[in-house]
Amino acid sequence: MKGFYGKILEIDLTTSRHKETAIPEDEYRRFLGGSGMAAQIYRDRGYAELSPLAEEAPLIIMTGILTGFNIPTACKASFCGKSPATGIWAESTVGGYWPAAFKTSGYDGIIITGKAEKPIYLHFDEEGFSIKAAGSLWGEDVYSTSDKLESEHGKKTKVAAIGPAGENGVLIASIMIDGKESRAAGRCGMGALMGSKNLKAISVIKTNQLPLLHDKEALAASRKKVMPTIRQMAKGLSDFGTAGGVQVVEKLGDLPIRNWTGGSWTEQAAKVSGQAMDEEFFVKHYACFACPIRCGKEMKVQVGPHSGTIAHGPEYEAVAGFGAMCLNDNPAYVIAANDLCNRLGLDAMSCSSAIAFAMELYEHGLIPEDLLSDIKPEWGSGEAILEMIKQVAYREGIGEYLARGLKRAAEYFGPLAREFAVESKGLEVAYHDPRAFTSMAIVYATGNRGACHLEGLTYFNENKAFPASIVGLKDDYDYHSSKDKPQLAKRMQDYMVIFNALGLCKFLIRGHVPPAVIAEWVAAVTGWDFDEDELFATGERLFNLKRQINVSLGISRKDDTLPPRLLVHDRVEGAAAGSLPHLGKMLSEYYVLRGWSPEGIPLPEAMDRMGLSNN
Repeated sequence: MKGFYGKILEIDLTTSRHKETAIPEDEYRRFLGGSGMAAQIYRDRGYAELSPLAEEAPLIIMTGILTGFNIPTACKASFCGKSPATGIWAESTVGGYWPAAFKTSGYDGIIITGKAEKPIYLHFDEEGFSIKAAGSLWGEDVYSTSDKLESEHGKKTKVAAIGPAGENGVLIASIMIDGKESRAAGRCGMGALMGSKNLKAISVIKTNQLPLLHDKEALAASRKKVMPTIRQMAKGLSDFGTAGGVQVVEKLGDLPIRNWTGGSWTEQAAKVSGQAMDEEFFVKHYACFACPIRCGKEMKVQVGPHSGTIAHGPEYEAVAGFGAMCLNDNPAYVIAANDLCNRLGLDAMSCSSAIAFAMELYEHGLIPEDLLSDIKPEWGSGEAILEMIKQVAYREGIGEYLARGLKRAAEYFGPLAREFAVESKGLEVAYHDPRAFTSMAIVYATGNRGACHLEGLTYFNENKAFPASIVGLKDDYDYHSSKDKPQLAKRMQDYMVIFNALGLCKFLIRGHVPPAVIAEWVAAVTGWDFDEDELFATGERLFNLKRQINVSLGISRKDDTLPPRLLVHDRVEGAAAGSLPHLGKMLSEYYVLRGWSPEGIPLPEAMDRMGLSNN
């Protein structure tokens, strides 16, 4: 086998027993690695029947076939299972250096079941793996945990850890990678799943071992061919990170404002943009493993409990969430809020959505006094944002309810509160507005883990940051029209699902890397006769595999929807004023393209064509 070991490690934390399981090469070709292989394992073993926090429920961690090789952005691993927050299929894919280090462990992935009697961590090095006591780490934040494990095992140690949020069963808790550099397996509450097993961390020391590589020269030639274009087209990300796009997004009517009720925020967006933060707070750039883009930024924390430290600079999502969503235009508080989420192990997107939701509740007098602290959740209050982040992580005050995610929180605060909870399938909607780019309505409504922008990224196609002609479609789209959007959504979903399976960062599309090149990389690593057609056929198979899992959990058309705030409420002002997505019409067209029934159920003939018999 080339590109992978052909085996995974299975660990039962209840008994401390482990075993190695072989996976045939043809399974890798059908499902690749990463979340694709994880979904196949999850389906075939019947794990969907289990409650997400049951002892027997798995946390499946898989690297991609390309992870760890000298390929642009081949730095990803996927943490998969059933989401404690949504109750459906969950995957959270993360970069940094931990995944590449784990790729040298001799395993393609780990299946972790059971629950340790006391807190433990897993450690991998050149001698194999071991289970170690983590009682002294329990209660520590992510940075402290990583520092202590580096001190114990050496500076080359890479750490995936949960913070207090994961320990406390917060359903929007994340798994954080690489300590202060803070790459996050953020969405779907995978930190709570890890915490439910008394598993504090997984530390890895990289060895020189990698799986065999089929054709090093062909891979090097292909990489060299695209590297200049990647650097040129992704220069904005290199200079300012994803936060550099805040002003452009606001101008297009795509930035969510005041819990999705605002239309324009022009002057304030300039204050919290990546460009503005670069002038006052910037320290240095950094990159994930094998990445020429280096979108990571270190910045100074100047307010809050960790003032005076250096932290990972906020991504676009954190700026949109702790900035525009909460009407906070003070960049110092955006940076501090992002840093606090990373330290405590919270998904910045879901957490900021919960805080904006709480601010709207407070405005309407819907929060009981006994749940409020001295710092009131008023719009624009940076102090309130920091206070509520801590309350969520430790499940104190209103944080006890926000820690459950928007869908469950809204059930507690009453019927009107449900109008303020902007989520789909239980996942807080990502921060690109489907009223600005209507293709995103389909991406959100049909996303296999909920309202996730990364499952399609079609707004990049519509604004031509990644021309759709690169994936074989036309380039010109009316942002606000329904025309041709189902075809665009399906094509991009089939393409994007491949990235998580291969272990690649989706920012490659900002570098205009075409699917034919990615197919070249797969062929060079594995030796397969693999081309663009097989790449898309595999993507279609993986997307439908995850849909199949969700259908077994009761998902159908009734769930493929968006909250009223995004379907019937106009932004009123700004570039997206007057635009509403015609989701029903687009979904009907999309289902036909997918080979699904009008109820959103994959039809037997379509599943047979993709080699996915209904179990």
